[in-house]
Amino acid sequence: MSDQQYPPGWDQTRVQRLIDHYENIEEDDLLAEDEAAREAEGETIMMIPTDLVPAVRELISRKKGA
Repeated sequence: MSDQQYPPGWDQTRVQRLIDHYENIEEDDLLAEDEAAREAEGETIMMIPTDLVPAVRELISRKKGA
């Protein structure tokens, strides 16, 4: 098996904590997270076609790297 690669700042422990969080979250708490995300200042949530996801990720990566 090959070594798992993670984005900068991520490791197996952080991934497992995220999995545990979403596997154990109550529905009301999940809805509250969704509401908070929609109200986050400086960010936008939108639907994009799946086939455009790689291009959008690339644009975000370039913007963060600039």
